Amino acid sequence: MEIAARLAIGTIAMLVCVSAAVPSQILENWQIQMQHSSVAQIAGEHAPGSDPQAEDELRKGTDLTRQGQFGDAIPHLLAAQDRAANQYAAKFNLALCYVGTNQFRQALEVLTSLRATGHDNADVNNLLAQAYIGDSQNEKALDALQRAGNLTPANEKLYTFVADACMGKQEYALGLQVVALGLKDLRDSARLHYERGMFLSLSDQFDLGKNEFDLVTTLAPDTDIAFVASAQKAMFEGNISQAIRVARAGISKGHQDFMLLTLLGEALLRAGAAPGQPDFGEARAALEKSVEERPNYAGSQLTLGKLYLLENRADAAISHLEIARQLSANNPAVYSQLAGAYRKQGDLQKAQDALATLGKLNEAQAARIRSAPGDHKAGYGRAVVSPQHP
Repeated sequence: MEIAARLAIGTIAMLVCVSAAVPSQILENWQIQMQHSSVAQIAGEHAPGSDPQAEDELRKGTDLTRQGQFGDAIPHLLAAQDRAANQYAAKFNLALCYVGTNQFRQALEVLTSLRATGHDNADVNNLLAQAYIGDSQNEKALDALQRAGNLTPANEKLYTFVADACMGKQEYALGLQVVALGLKDLRDSARLHYERGMFLSLSDQFDLGKNEFDLVTTLAPDTDIAFVASAQKAMFEGNISQAIRVARAGISKGHQDFMLLTLLGEALLRAGAAPGQPDFGEARAALEKSVEERPNYAGSQLTLGKLYLLENRADAAISHLEIARQLSANNPAVYSQLAGAYRKQGDLQKAQDALATLGKLNEAQAARIRSAPGDHKAGYGRAVVSPQHP
């Protein structure tokens, strides 16, 4: 997903799926095996006399989209454009894949066309907001999100998907605006309060952020998001042993949330778990399970790559770190780990390339911090797990 999504893209939005069922209706929410994110399927009937080749291209493109293989899906969806019976499916999935591969201008072109041709619905506007964030058109992103919210004001996912896009771009101030819009209609949403806690904490307003994390546990006690919020709060406080205790407690109660598993793995490593120790094996098991549950979640891919590097498994580390780079291309931690992994592998050129990218990201982040208002400066280098939602 970033590949962009989802968002964290992190996050993506709604997947359009073709089947011989009720046309143009959201049938269900389900989890794509990726970073993250969940999508909804929309089905469409095939019209009599439709182009069989175009329908086959659409079906192939949709299947690849469902698997998170956005780049591979794009040629098939392009081939289905203007030929398949369900043009909404072809174009929406194409736009989703463009967002998922950071081709935001192309996504905007497709989505604005859809909106202008009778598809001014919440799903299109929601994905449009994510594309605008990717293209750094923040005011237009807020306008599109407000339009989506006006159409379906009680839809929590509208706001969490767009918040994930803000997280992926490190647009924390914008993320706070997104969450504020959602909380107008969903003031008791534990997940939105969790998002607000993350954005505040990452903006060096942890005193306010921790209150949001506490509110999450009040609104949704003994749930996966409550354990994630408590563990994340402990991570921000530097209380690693508490983060481990909370994560273990949640997992022992059956909350196998991919973020909670990643937090446990990260906390155990930060606590000093080393190869050969039981805690290290526990961290590996948690991270491998998180990657299995949500392979396109950048946080678990990054931390698992770091763990494999500690085991001197450079090839395995690089495999996961490269996935993390695809999913979260602006995360400096990815490149610091990649530099070490390529150096250990003996590929000094790629190590230098990773360090060069790291330097550019550090410079950009320093400039962002310098230009931010004094009481809203973005935090940097925190060991946290970014949210991405099922």
